[in-house]
Parts: sequence; C-alpha cells; structure tokens
Amino acid sequence: MKIGVNLPNYGPEATPDNLVEWALRIEKAGFQYVMVSDRVALTPEVNHLFPAPFYDPLTTLAYLAAATDTIGLGTTVAILPYRPPVHTARIVANIDRFSNGRMTFGAAAGWAPREFAVLGVPYRKRGAISDEYLAAMKECWADEVASFDGVHVSFREVHTGPLPVQRPGPPVWVGGHSRGALRRAVRYGDAWHPTSVSGDWLFGVGVPALRQAAEEEERPVPALAPRIKLRLTQRPLDNARVLGEGTPSQIRDDLALLAAGGAQAVILDPTYPGEHRPRGRTDEDLEVLEMFVNQIIDPATGNIL
Repeated sequence: MKIGVNLPNYGPEATPDNLVEWALRIEKAGFQYVMVSDRVALTPEVNHLFPAPFYDPLTTLAYLAAATDTIGLGTTVAILPYRPPVHTARIVANIDRFSNGRMTFGAAAGWAPREFAVLGVPYRKRGAISDEYLAAMKECWADEVASFDGVHVSFREVHTGPLPVQRPGPPVWVGGHSRGALRRAVRYGDAWHPTSVSGDWLFGVGVPALRQAAEEEERPVPALAPRIKLRLTQRPLDNARVLGEGTPSQIRDDLALLAAGGAQAVILDPTYPGEHRPRGRTDEDLEVLEMFVNQIIDPATGNIL
C-alpha cells in the first residue's frame, strides 16, 4: 500500500517556496505521492473553503516536477468539466514527460454551482461532460493522432504528442461517491478515489456499490485509493469519526483496515477546507507528517509500524 500526501496549494502560506518545501520534505520522508487540489474561480462558496491565493494544480505539478526526483505527482482532484479535454490531456501528458512518468490524474465532476456559472459550464450536465471528457483524454493519450465523437466534445485527427511516458496513459483515479461517480470509476478509472469517509461507510456501502457497478458494466473492479484525513488527537474519538482522525492508535487501525481491504494507495490530507491556516501552520503540518512516519507507518513500504 503506497502512502502519499495532499499538500495545500491555497491559502496565505501557499507560495512557490513553500510548495517546493512541502514537496521536498514529503519526498525525503519517504512518501510516494504528493498531490494537489483544484479550483479555477474562487466564488464565495469556494473561497470560504479554499481561500486565495489558489495555485492552479497542473501548473503547480509542472513546477514540482522540476524540483523533485522520485515522488509521484497527482491531482486530488482535477474538476473535469472546467477545462477542454484535449488541452487537459496535453498538459497532463507534458507533466508525465517532465517527471519521467510520475503523474497520476485524479479527477471528478465537481460540486460548486457558482464556479460552473463563472466558467460557462452547465452544472446539471457535469456528469455526462465528465464521462466524455475522460474518454476523450484517454484517446489523446493512446495514439499520436486521435479522433473522438461525442455530444460535448468532438474532434478529428488531432496530433497529440508528446505522448505520456506511462502507456497507455497516466493512472486515472476517479473521485466522488454518487452512483454516477462509481460508474465513471469503473468505466474510465484505474482506481476509485473516495475522500473523507468513515471505515463503516467505505467497506459497508461504498466498496459494495463499486463492485455492483462493475458487475453491471461487466468490467473489472477498479483499485481502491482513498484520501483520508490526518488529524491527530490526544484522546480517542467516537465512532462518528472519519478515517484518519484520532489517536495514533486509531489511525494505525484505520491504515490496517485499508490495507486489509486491498487499498492500493492512501493519500493523507492534513488540510481542512474552511479552516483558517495561520502563519506557521505549514511547519506544524510537516512536523505531524514526519512524526507520522516515525510512529505509525513506513511510507516506502506501506508497512504499519
């Protein structure tokens, strides 16, 4: 089980220097992924949770590709309808080239109606758009010259190089918990990427629904690669907690549960949308992550200590 970290590419401490520091310290500690979030238009509903400045995820990953050596890079998650799929596919392929095959494309349909309105994207059609865009992107990664026919995107004989290093394309992790998101994960994803869920829900509801979707689609069940919180407490939390919250012992149990459940990767999230991040918070978060390595898990192997 591989372990990664979602770093905050937003808020008052999001600077080029801090983003590189996060990435380098996470890489040095032995984690296997560094991932970033996505927003384009910081409308009030978005800015409340993800305060400005917000660094574009794909631009940020291209920047971090040059600063790092071995750690995987990825989005958790890119909002599919926000960008033309041919353009997105080319940028992702470029980052995969710049990083020598270290890119993972986490993607979802989105949730913020006002942000969709600013970008001129129909909110109610976001699921169908996301499905087509992912299918079109995979076509762009597969061949030097790609064509695609759809309701929301169509193109003919587009030269797509440079192709990604990873063939037939970077791994795709599909986020979201809805029935449509699970079908999308089965049809187009290498992994399902649920976020901020309890263990009971994940293995009692989510994974069985994913298996049912795979059966209905007559396709293999995608791998499991959740993003969980990382919030250490001195006292145990009750059963209402989500995965990754609680004492070191509780979080150790969460990781054991995920490993036993076949998780391919786990992304730790020390950030909390809507929470004020005062000056100095970056150092605190990095210290927690480094303590996590020493006390709970070996990120290089995924073995629980």
